[in-house]
Amino acid sequence: MKIASLLSLSLFCVVIVLAPVSSEAAGQQNKMTTCNKEANEKGLGEGKGDERKAFMKECLSAKPVKNAKTAQQEKMKACNKEAGEKTLKGDERKKFMSTCLSN
Repeated sequence: MKIASLLSLSLFCVVIVLAPVSSEAAGQQNKMTTCNKEANEKGLGEGKGDERKAFMKECLSAKPVKNAKTAQQEKMKACNKEAGEKTLKGDERKKFMSTCLSN
């Protein structure tokens, strides 16, 4: 019984320690995706070598601006406001929001 308790406690501790690491990895992966997208939009495709490397280094090392809303958050706010103005409810609102957010 004591062995099972110790094993459970050990596994719990491992999960607690590794949770922030996986969260940081997901954040860095999202940042990499965003920076790649921005590089491509600026015409710094895979064949641009040093220009792309410099941009990616700067982009990946940039600290996020706190309290800055993402484009998706702004879109959600605008769609939500429009749905409210149209007094949409239930399935009608869901359909409208889905269409609005996908545009």
